[in-house]
Amino acid sequence: MSKDSVLRPVVWMGDSKKQLKKMPEDVQKQMGGELYLAQRGEDPPHSKMLTGLGSGVFEIRDDFDSNTYRLVYAVQIGKRLYVLHAFQKKSKKGIATPPRDVELITRRYKEAVVMEKEWQS
Repeated sequence: MSKDSVLRPVVWMGDSKKQLKKMPEDVQKQMGGELYLAQRGEDPPHSKMLTGLGSGVFEIRDDFDSNTYRLVYAVQIGKRLYVLHAFQKKSKKGIATPPRDVELITRRYKEAVVMEKEWQS
């Protein structure tokens, strides 16, 4: 991706911002820095694309104090960056995103697409 001259506005879906604020301060700072890079059109170093959840959906992971924190965002819906979900991964079994979180991310992605269409009309 190339650097955009203007920062993409961030749209927080559901309680994603509230959930981020519940995370340790170091995690919040790291994820905030990564989101800023995404707003600029850059590829954040701790971000990876998630497959099967919608076009342009990425996840930022941070391991802190033996816990894993995740923030999921979408960049290919219009000109905004949509934060779809922020959560602490509870399960120690595997690295897959838990099914209930996948369902929430998918639902919020669909809601973001509808919101963007309404803003453009």
